[in-house]
Amino acid sequence: MTNRIKPFVAACLLVGLTLQTTQLHAQHIQPVLPVPTEKQLKWQEKEFYLFMHFGPNTFTDKEWGDGKEDPNVFNPTDLDCVQWARIAKKAGAKGIIITAKHHDGFCLWPSKFSTHTVRESKWRNGKGDVIKELAAACKQEGIEMGVYISPWDRNHPAYGTAAYNDVYLSTMKELLTGYGKYFELWWDGANGEGPNGKKQVYDFKRFQDSVFKWQPQLIVFSDIGPSVRWIGNERGIIGNTNWSLLDTAGFKRGHGAPPNDTLNQGNRNGKNWIPAEADVSIRPGWFYRASEDSKVKSPQTLFNIYLKSVGNGGNLLLNVPPDTRGKIADADSASLMGFLQLRNQAFQHDLLEGASISTNAGDEKQLKHLTDHNIQTYWIAHRVDDAQLEFRLPNKTLVNTLVLEEMIRYGQRVAAFTIELYQNGQYEKVFTGTTIGRKKIASFEGKETDRIRITVQEAKAAPVLRSIAAYAISR
Repeated sequence: MTNRIKPFVAACLLVGLTLQTTQLHAQHIQPVLPVPTEKQLKWQEKEFYLFMHFGPNTFTDKEWGDGKEDPNVFNPTDLDCVQWARIAKKAGAKGIIITAKHHDGFCLWPSKFSTHTVRESKWRNGKGDVIKELAAACKQEGIEMGVYISPWDRNHPAYGTAAYNDVYLSTMKELLTGYGKYFELWWDGANGEGPNGKKQVYDFKRFQDSVFKWQPQLIVFSDIGPSVRWIGNERGIIGNTNWSLLDTAGFKRGHGAPPNDTLNQGNRNGKNWIPAEADVSIRPGWFYRASEDSKVKSPQTLFNIYLKSVGNGGNLLLNVPPDTRGKIADADSASLMGFLQLRNQAFQHDLLEGASISTNAGDEKQLKHLTDHNIQTYWIAHRVDDAQLEFRLPNKTLVNTLVLEEMIRYGQRVAAFTIELYQNGQYEKVFTGTTIGRKKIASFEGKETDRIRITVQEAKAAPVLRSIAAYAISR
């Protein structure tokens, strides 16, 4: 009898635990389509990672090489990919995307399909492989790796002919089957003339099908996705309105993409879930120049970019180009560490700890999930428009920032909201917003208060929020 009871008790405990961890899944939430895939959800949680432009341009002071460079100009004196990965990890970056091949066609690995590679350089007597070393370094330090492979090639003689599409596919296969898994593949829209004066008609459909066959988990970036999109500028700034939705029908990568303002804010009723990735360089240029050592963006500048990229629902891809040694320069490293310190200081203490919460729009028992800092829990409103939340703080305190997050697993819903602080016996509006998405960092003039009210004035469907936090940030 006892042996029969034990499995029964264990089963009951398992059922109870499952019910607890799934929280509100017993309530049926109708998703607002389109919704992100699991790999897009995982990508969005990364928030911040590094770009690294590295190649012959590092040694020639050019931004775009012409493909005629002597391969011997690529000769880092002390390549240290472990240093890259360690600095990235210490700075809170979740990975590194390397320019494995830029427009000049130079390959940072010894490709069998090119004669313009590290194999032809004097670096390490032609035996070097930057991609191999970086893959090992990222694995050692516990961060992820991605690759940029420009389809434009200003060196390859087949560029501008149908045969080049086979060449490009072969180079991608080398990278995607020979060095382990990547988290992201980066395509830009550059399409200029090759050495024969011709432009290439890219077979992106074939490219895309192939890369997902080789690495199904990949997030693929371009100006129109398919996984994530460009934001229409290289300043790292996403607009206050940012829908993770985009209509791509009739558009092409590169020339023929949607207008930049559309890329920046997305389409409210877009047919595809394609969130925004904000790319920007820590320096004026994308490749290292000694003359720019004094022009590295300050930690405060990087933090302000973070507020307008991650803080507007996207991810931040920050370019930190290695120098001619093959290391991250001291000025760049120092700025990254200062940037980390500012983020840590800003979001260290949630002022809503201990606050009581009330609402006109849902189950008050579930409101606790808004402030538990658990990304798996959430609160769903029982009305579409004018859903209101009121937070009463234990004491009056200075507040100048709120961080709001939707549970985007069920779609992006909020289209208009306001934030009010209680002042002199009445509520005073301090922020008017549109979209929230995965994360919205709403900053406003600081005021002392003990009450905060948030009103979702317009939504596509009942809002599903997973987190709300309040801070006093130094700016």
